[in-house]
Amino acid sequence: MHSSSPIKAMLLAAGRGERMRPLTDTTPKPLLPVRGKPLLQWHVDALSRSGYTDIVINTAWLGEQIPDHFGPQPLSDGREALSISYSHEGVDFGGALETAGGIVRALPQLGEMFWVLAGDVYTPDFVFSPDAVQRFAASDALAHLWLVPNPAHNPKGDFGLSPEGLALNLPPDHPGPRYTYSTIGLYRRALFEAPWCDVPAGNPQGVKAALAPLLRRAMDAGRVNAELYTGAWTDVGTPQRLAELNAA
Repeated sequence: MHSSSPIKAMLLAAGRGERMRPLTDTTPKPLLPVRGKPLLQWHVDALSRSGYTDIVINTAWLGEQIPDHFGPQPLSDGREALSISYSHEGVDFGGALETAGGIVRALPQLGEMFWVLAGDVYTPDFVFSPDAVQRFAASDALAHLWLVPNPAHNPKGDFGLSPEGLALNLPPDHPGPRYTYSTIGLYRRALFEAPWCDVPAGNPQGVKAALAPLLRRAMDAGRVNAELYTGAWTDVGTPQRLAELNAA
């Protein structure tokens, strides 16, 4: 282990993947194969290499296939034992709860700080650095985001980035550059509680809630840090992008 008390990671795997149809009619998007293994497996293996083997996965569409893939005694590709638990939104509420709703639902399985990343991005070289966790723990930030240069499908980006490393909620007419949220971030539980989030603890009613409004609220208070990641990164959002990755 690279850390004396590794934090948990939450992998977001509940979405329907409408733009990936017909591929996702029979396979959940996070299990679509990229260069020899499912998208989700790339994340699990990368987390494991950095010592993060305690993982929570939320599921909805075809969600039973995900625990079937990992099995009752899951291992990383490095054959390290994993502890994988699930938040079955589809079973509990009939569908996905969106990002913030899903995180709040899973909070009882998470700690005070945790990694979050989407199961449908491909970023094979990203390192889940224990040093990044230590820096985050020493800060007063509610979240630390990794931003990427804007891909063709999101040319206007999502958030700004200050020279001091603050993520910025820039107004639409602001001339400053924006970058795209990679879906990789470190989070504090406090962001998903009052006053930042009004979804009740554990989300017992299955409220659907997006993440961006929470982040923008915290950015306006100067409580979100960020950095730019320039390594390989693809939002595998269409069959064409998947085919391009597998043809490379």
